[in-house]
Amino acid sequence: MKTVDTMRFGTIEVEEEKVVHFAQGIPAFEDEHDFVIIPYDEESPFVFLQSLQTPDLAFLMTVPYLFFKDYEFEIDDDTVTKLALKSPDDVLVYVLLTIPRGSIKDMTANLMAPVVINTKTLAAKQLVLEKSRYTTKHRLFDENGAAAGKEAR
Repeated sequence: MKTVDTMRFGTIEVEEEKVVHFAQGIPAFEDEHDFVIIPYDEESPFVFLQSLQTPDLAFLMTVPYLFFKDYEFEIDDDTVTKLALKSPDDVLVYVLLTIPRGSIKDMTANLMAPVVINTKTLAAKQLVLEKSRYTTKHRLFDENGAAAGKEAR
């Protein structure tokens, strides 16, 4: 067990086998390599990716398919090799979320840069999709507050 101080969650105990490792860091956070995934709560589709190095660094994420049923992308061969992905069952995909001006109804998902995690080893990488139809700001909810559930554009 590793004891980690965080701004959002206070002091937490992290089991070594639950550490998500980004060998190259995350774009714009290249020095951040080790994280833990913390559920927002038991019923929520949201999780936090909490840095184990920087107490105030935590990203809000979700599984994109819960909101964008037609979301799809290819994982390049280099990433498959680096993450030692052996089958589609080894892949867990999250996207980072932004809550502009603290307004949950205006929350957006970065579908252009999914986080890919090997479920067996917890090796991870944030991909930046090139020549993609996706952007960094896809709304999770429509104007009425209903989940998007539509094809991402």
